[in-house]
Amino acid sequence: MVAVLVRFAVRRSLNDTRHVRVVKRRHATGLVAQVYRQVERDFKMLAPPVALHSASPGTLAASWMVLRETLLAEGVAERADKEAVATGVSLANACPYCADVHGMTLDALPAAGAGRDVVTGWARASAAAGARVAAPFPPEQAAELIGVAVAFHYYNRVVNVFLGDSPLPSHVPESVRPKARKVLGGVMRPGARGPVAGESLDLLPAAPLPDDLDWARSNPVVAEAFARAYAEVDAAGARSVPESVRALVGARLSTWDGGAPGLSRSWSDELTAALPPADRAAGKLALLVALASYQVDDAVVEEFRRTAPGDDTLVELTAWASMAAARRISTWLAVGRSDVSGSSSPGT
Repeated sequence: MVAVLVRFAVRRSLNDTRHVRVVKRRHATGLVAQVYRQVERDFKMLAPPVALHSASPGTLAASWMVLRETLLAEGVAERADKEAVATGVSLANACPYCADVHGMTLDALPAAGAGRDVVTGWARASAAAGARVAAPFPPEQAAELIGVAVAFHYYNRVVNVFLGDSPLPSHVPESVRPKARKVLGGVMRPGARGPVAGESLDLLPAAPLPDDLDWARSNPVVAEAFARAYAEVDAAGARSVPESVRALVGARLSTWDGGAPGLSRSWSDELTAALPPADRAAGKLALLVALASYQVDDAVVEEFRRTAPGDDTLVELTAWASMAAARRISTWLAVGRSDVSGSSSPGT
């Protein structure tokens, strides 16, 4: 009974999504309905970090695909190691929501294959290019575990914009939260086997494998999932992010090493000053999402929405900037495979 109530509470937390209106289950059609069915089947609930993308059906499918085929699907890496990666990346990115959810799930699982502290430490270090922490897993697991890391470098940024600090809705009393967290971790604990790999791939069309997916080539399902998701998010960016902003964010990310840009947001004002005035609000939001998503607040989002009021545009800009940063991080994680396999793989 308690588990049912906790599931209901998390479902209610969809109402706490900030800035956009989530498509309700009963109103979902087409691609949104297809994704929702898979999420509820494989995740045991309609997870708010996935559902918040629902204003943009293609972006919703892309976000689900990279999560499902790395974290949830049956593979060679243990789920506990995957949850340790998700938790470590979320801690590195100051995403309390994801750190809470996946920390709870990790606590409900047996010890990870490589040792959860070691794996979590590698994942936390993944946010910085210069950390060079040896990957604590064998080469056959690299595509899945690097995939989880890349997926959560994406998700943490999106979640920091649209969700609060906890998966439990605001009306849950503080006195019952410890018990609710423990129950939620048990609810999310996977069975002996994960969902069948590859079942989400048909949600989006096939796409060529870009050079920065070299790290995934050893696992065709993971490679296909990211290739299709990258293509869809790129298309969303072309629709919803001004070309000048895409160029600015791309240039800034090309030399970014994962370092925090500063305590204030003045750096974003300096970088966007050269943009056309009509593009500056989009530029500021995109830069903050990519480089310091924890600095995004209501004022930044409202400034952008005065120029682009649609939920779909806001979701697509946030998704594009988040994925651009995650792809940049993947380039130094790909190089880090030399610690696992004995031969270096070039980044892009």
